[in-house]
Amino acid sequence: MKDIIDAIVQAIIQGLTEFLPVSSSGHLKLYQHFTNQAPEEGTFMLVVLHLGTLLAVIIAFKDTVWALCKELFGAFKDIFTGKFSLKNMNPDRRMLVMLFISCLVLIPFYILNKLTGIFEIANLIVLGICFLYTSGILYLSDKKKDTKKTIGDITVKDALTVGLFQCIALFPGISRSGSTISGGLFRDFDRETAVKYSFVLGIPAILGGCVSELSDALSGELEVLIVPALIGFVTAAIVGLLAIKMVNMLIKSDNFKVFSIYTLIIGLLTVTCGIIELCAGKQIFELISK
Repeated sequence: MKDIIDAIVQAIIQGLTEFLPVSSSGHLKLYQHFTNQAPEEGTFMLVVLHLGTLLAVIIAFKDTVWALCKELFGAFKDIFTGKFSLKNMNPDRRMLVMLFISCLVLIPFYILNKLTGIFEIANLIVLGICFLYTSGILYLSDKKKDTKKTIGDITVKDALTVGLFQCIALFPGISRSGSTISGGLFRDFDRETAVKYSFVLGIPAILGGCVSELSDALSGELEVLIVPALIGFVTAAIVGLLAIKMVNMLIKSDNFKVFSIYTLIIGLLTVTCGIIELCAGKQIFELISK
């Protein structure tokens, strides 16, 4: 029963925070820290939860995903027949090419992290600072008012910028969706385009995370709990869908700054807890349990 409850809690955290611009990795780090779980525990469950959120984004943007899949096959056909042209692309093909460019930027950073672990954070103070960074970029991007670019207007420079923002989000506490939406808004994407581009860009990013986590799990002792995994998968997918709808609603209504306020509060609280732990020489749960 404890495993099922833990799966549901983690699924809700993952489903909500993967798409709400508040950092899923940061919230899962906090959950693990305050429940005294080792980071390597439940690696298989993390893969399942990511797959649940992947299903959510595919369902939410099924028309766009299907159009991009068809365009991918069309692009390959044009390449082999010599008809492919970067100058004369329809909006779907332009989005496909720009997504590819944004993803390419991420590859060397993934490799760097696998080799050095540079993006792994165990310190609460640093994690809190990352939450505060998220708060800052959300606040600044929400101030952008002259946003008018649609999918057909995205340039290589735009794609590279959004890709770099996604790279920075490899740090736990820095929201991937928040960073890429903000990057799009800074490049004058209209709000609907910024959200769509961010979430569709998340598909390969989530897949990459699944592969990375699964390889970590297979290199150690793989713990597979079928019932909690299934419950976690379904819960993450349902909560993820609701989170996507919430982001769309809030960004269109100019209430995106609510996430900036939330990450500011969670960042300050995390930094405070980190300072307390540093001064006490013990983790919070040890101090509370006494």
